[in-house]
Amino acid sequence: MKQWIDSLRKEHQLPDEAYKQLLTCLDADVTSYLHQQAREVTLSCFGNKIYIRGLIEISNCCRNDCLYCGIRKSNTQVERYRLTKEQILECCKEGYALGFRTFVLQGGEDRAQPVDWVAEVVQAIRLQYPDCAITLSLGEMTRNDYERLYKAGANRYLLRHETYNSTHYTTLHPKQMNIAHRLQCLRWLKEIGFQTGTGIMVGSPHQHISHIIEDIRFIEKLQPQMIGIGPFIPHQDTPFAQQPAGSVDMTLKLISIFRLMFPTVLIPSTTALASLGSDGRLRGILAGANVVMPNLSPATTRKKYALYNNKASLGAEAAEGLDLLGKQLATIGYEISTERGDYKKQL
Repeated sequence: MKQWIDSLRKEHQLPDEAYKQLLTCLDADVTSYLHQQAREVTLSCFGNKIYIRGLIEISNCCRNDCLYCGIRKSNTQVERYRLTKEQILECCKEGYALGFRTFVLQGGEDRAQPVDWVAEVVQAIRLQYPDCAITLSLGEMTRNDYERLYKAGANRYLLRHETYNSTHYTTLHPKQMNIAHRLQCLRWLKEIGFQTGTGIMVGSPHQHISHIIEDIRFIEKLQPQMIGIGPFIPHQDTPFAQQPAGSVDMTLKLISIFRLMFPTVLIPSTTALASLGSDGRLRGILAGANVVMPNLSPATTRKKYALYNNKASLGAEAAEGLDLLGKQLATIGYEISTERGDYKKQL
């Protein structure tokens, strides 16, 4: 097992069977070695710096009906909201003062916030904060829409594919959605010039190890600049309410595997990890993550953007909790970086 890990660190790829054995291995010594190797690679590429991104959840309205998502259009229990352009700019103002140099605009696929409006917001942020990176995570669009947003000043785009396997994809999404279009969107984003992020839910309903290996192969081919790996967490008002949450340990293994595959990629320690355990975020960093995304959204809307149960949005998960986050990171030998933290090409 350790020889496979050494090979992955050196060659950045393994046979499918080796990935399967690593992912299903229950030997704590092997898992610890995997995390150690990933951590060493992260430190060699980025030092002990953890990049911060200010997350602004601009709308919890969505046209889609994904079976796992708490803001799916069929959920009548959600108190819907949309931030105004002025509210978003106020979030950026507060974030800039706190030291954030990357803003992440995330939301559902909201028809009432069309691409022209989003482009206007992006242009305003770019004008006021020319030294900052602007990341969008607003779902599937047309190529022309993505080009419009790129020209407006957005640098990065996050679009998790969730699962590469088409059969598995249909068990998680309504029939109007299909994996082929989602993958096409990712290709467009890369072609246009966005720093592009993708990723999966670990432990989503009906997921098998073979699906995860397909995801690894797809990500290997795509060569994204950002990889988001988070555990599935159920939401009480969805068809998957009674499904078990995904494994934190499996999520951490995948973070380490992707770090060894892509030494210089940007990998967040996600809010979902933090939501499943108070030490989840720190464990993600010790497994090879190098990004955290504290919440910059207005305090009045954070609980309304509930993709899953018990989402962490206070304390070290909040922008105003940076001091606490810094102290937590110091306990494991890391510190906050206020640099933009752009993707570095493979060393």
